[in-house]
Amino acid sequence: MPTLTVQNLPGAVLSVPAGATLLAALQAAGHDWMHACGAKGRCTTCRLEVSGGLDHLTPPTDAELRYRVAGRLQPHERLTCQARLPAGDVTGRTPEATKLPHQRYAD
Repeated sequence: MPTLTVQNLPGAVLSVPAGATLLAALQAAGHDWMHACGAKGRCTTCRLEVSGGLDHLTPPTDAELRYRVAGRLQPHERLTCQARLPAGDVTGRTPEATKLPHQRYAD
């Protein structure tokens, strides 16, 4: 099963079930993750800075492409509510701007 590792979120090495979004996998593993629009791809608060395995994710959705054109989503970032991981492993970080105040993060 593919694995998502969030480097600055302690304990966030998790399996991503087939067909699940990264956000659904994070939530199923008990991790609190910002998603202001309710996982509908209407904001960028659930983004993940991908440092490895970007090519293992599904292609960017229309919502992600719109945010890229608008300069709100960088080429190395994906929305966890949109991205799925059919094969391989992905490593990333929670962006500074979307860290939750009650969550402990590693440097």
